[in-house]
Amino acid sequence: MEKKITVLMVDDEEQFRVTTNKILTRRGFDTIMAESGEEAIAKLSQNPDVIILDIKMKGMDGHETLAEIKKRKPKVPVIMLTGHGDLSSARSAHREGAYDYLSKPCDIDVLVGKIRDAHRRSVSPQEYHEKAVIDVMIPIDEYTTLTSEMTVKDAILALKKSFQSQMATSQIMETGHRSLLVVDKYGKVTGALTILDLMQMIMPAYLSAPKPSLADSIQYSPMFWDGMFTTEIKRMAARKIEEVMSPAPYTIDGTANLMEAAFMMLTNNVRRLSVMRGGEVVGVVREQDLFFEMDKILSE
Repeated sequence: MEKKITVLMVDDEEQFRVTTNKILTRRGFDTIMAESGEEAIAKLSQNPDVIILDIKMKGMDGHETLAEIKKRKPKVPVIMLTGHGDLSSARSAHREGAYDYLSKPCDIDVLVGKIRDAHRRSVSPQEYHEKAVIDVMIPIDEYTTLTSEMTVKDAILALKKSFQSQMATSQIMETGHRSLLVVDKYGKVTGALTILDLMQMIMPAYLSAPKPSLADSIQYSPMFWDGMFTTEIKRMAARKIEEVMSPAPYTIDGTANLMEAAFMMLTNNVRRLSVMRGGEVVGVVREQDLFFEMDKILSE
């Protein structure tokens, strides 16, 4: 079993520590919390793999703490947290030996990615190379799945729950997924249901009906549709997911490179791909996962 990455989180804001601790633990990390630079130095004896360090703290600030960390644990990568737009402080931290930095508020997917990158480079500095699709995907067990026999109402509640289960403060955000996967009784992916599918579902049927040959000039005015949104979603609530879902996402092998994933998304005009390994769907790679990787590359 692969050893968990141990993260030392240093921040004097209690709510930020509590929220981040819960999220990182759920994402499979071991965590050590410290509310000050002094406490962080004392906890270096617990041998963290990666350190997340806020720059602005009472007492011993982030720069002072970073300098002391580098004296005692020079090989441990440190990711600095800066205020929004505080690039000068981030540049100073980089010169002082920080691995990378993030501005608050920060997206949890970006933070998790930077932690894994930092750890990978610290243990195999000569072996770092561009990541494969499987390295940036969302694991299937973190994605919402439903069976095709379930209803539109079930799907809406499940999507809502995926958003509510995410945690957020003014300093950290974890976004919910905008789609769910539809599976059969054997767990095989048979389709996907997106928010766009739900909006398409409630559109008036006559919009997609063929127009008479002499009626190309017919136009429909949404201003007369008052109340239709509520009526249609209530009417459609009991429909089965299989009646309104999109086809199963295109698939890509987990070992494929990121350029191949980008090419497939652009060529097929899709926002997500199912990731395969050993003939099974093991995750989903989304357009925002590729975007986060673009940011990481430019930040190096």
